[in-house]
Amino acid sequence: MRLPSSIFVSVSLFTAETTAALYLSSTYRSAGDQIWQGLTLLFAFVASVLVQLTLTFIHRDLGRDRPLVLLLHILQLGPIVRCLEAFCIYGSVGRVEEPYVSITRKKQIPRRGPSEEVERQVGQAEGKLFTHRAAFARTSVIQAFLGSAPQLTLQLYICVLQRGVSIGRGTLMVISLLSIVYGALRCNILAIKIKYDDYEVDIRPMAYVCIFLWRSFEIATRMAVLVLFSSVLQLWILPVVLANFLLFFLYPWVLFWHSHSPFPDNIEKTLTRVGTTIVLCLLTFLYAGINMFCWSAVQLKLSDPDLINHSQNWYRMAVYYILRFAENGSLLLLWYVYKTDFYKFICAPLLVLQLLVAYAIGIFFMLVFYRFCHPCRRLFSSSMSQGFWDCSALLCLLCSADSSENQPLDKAAPGSACSPTALKEPACDQVCETPNDTTYDMPNDLLYDSTYVESLSMSNDVGGITDGQRNGDVRQNVSLDA
Repeated sequence: MRLPSSIFVSVSLFTAETTAALYLSSTYRSAGDQIWQGLTLLFAFVASVLVQLTLTFIHRDLGRDRPLVLLLHILQLGPIVRCLEAFCIYGSVGRVEEPYVSITRKKQIPRRGPSEEVERQVGQAEGKLFTHRAAFARTSVIQAFLGSAPQLTLQLYICVLQRGVSIGRGTLMVISLLSIVYGALRCNILAIKIKYDDYEVDIRPMAYVCIFLWRSFEIATRMAVLVLFSSVLQLWILPVVLANFLLFFLYPWVLFWHSHSPFPDNIEKTLTRVGTTIVLCLLTFLYAGINMFCWSAVQLKLSDPDLINHSQNWYRMAVYYILRFAENGSLLLLWYVYKTDFYKFICAPLLVLQLLVAYAIGIFFMLVFYRFCHPCRRLFSSSMSQGFWDCSALLCLLCSADSSENQPLDKAAPGSACSPTALKEPACDQVCETPNDTTYDMPNDLLYDSTYVESLSMSNDVGGITDGQRNGDVRQNVSLDA
């Protein structure tokens, strides 16, 4: 059994960031900056409350008689208690023989021949530890993008206005950046485990390095661009942020309404329709917060029973990075045009070039990860380059459509793509390709995490051995993305 090091890292970042925020708010109070003090405490408190609620919801403490644990969550000490509980479970493994175990079947990733199923026994202690890991993986994502990301943006903005970095502010900024990058890394790992739940996934250290570098350059560049733009055009930063947020918040709902699927009611049996709507709104809120700063590896699909899009959509990823790079370039251009003498101490053209190159370096590490370091790259039905070629083909098609509107049809060449005959009957040697998706039907990872320990505990009452999750064969089909 692996050491729960990811739980320790999550709790360490949570504790360090909260402590640094409290210290920095005290320095703002001493200096008389009540606005900065209030915003610093607000972002730290909101992240802490969301983490407590997430841990309580996943472990279902409201339906269990655990008043002491609920009291510690109210006192914002829940992550520390959960971490101690996880290490106590890890230390007790092997001391007492467990009479009842669960058998899980996982497929090995094929190298040359067909994949083989491997059975392994999972005890109650390991199942509880698995639930703790899954809970802290989700809280790391929530803390990163709903607490650390606004906190880092605020402190960076204050540094630009005051033209200096204090020790307390610099410490909080470094911890917040590490928390955001770690949350994005956990989001990538979580997406891999959800999409390929039937397989035994082994993530190597080089994959972690590529994800860390990819997310570090992407997130740091994005925040620097937003702060620079807001420092010269304070009134225009709000429409930019709201447009980005509303676009990604409404996008999953628009796809859900377009699919005419029934309202999802399998999130939690005890939730009413209003409660389910609130949970879905919180999920889309988190999804929009992630995409505000970086690409979300977990793509929501409300029409799916698991609420997750299991397909690896290269086309959508390519469109996102092309538009995001263009947006960053536009915001930097506006900053360069409207900058004042306040920035005379820096070389503005060099700073713009450095930020654009840094974002391109982040995209480069992303390509390296998916091409060489992804643990399930042999299961991709379509190559990554094919998705980017499909995106570029769409851009060329839009450009040719604009040029064809300005050109009369009677003057078009008979064999050209804009001729009437070509529009009616496409040529045989021309292939119109669409992005390929690989859809995997897999069990809900969240439901598995929350019900795994309960299924093991029920086996003690029955006195038998419960089977693990059923793992069906992976069905791969090619679907068209709208």
